[in-house]
Amino acid sequence: MKIVNIHEAKTQLSKYLQDVAEGNEVVIGKYGEPIARLVPYESGKPKYKFGVLKGQITVPDNFDEAQG
Repeated sequence: MKIVNIHEAKTQLSKYLQDVAEGNEVVIGKYGEPIARLVPYESGKPKYKFGVLKGQITVPDNFDEAQG
């Protein structure tokens, strides 16, 4: 974790964003007190992994036949 002051964060924003993109955390401080934290963005979308139930589910041979 890296702590930087506001002025340094403003002038070196691209550098610190690259650090965050690489998985590091950057804390921005004012007068030596932390006030904000830059962390990697995580989308709210669930990550689906295809094939995780392979072999655990069986589909009957008459699955697509009309029920009546």
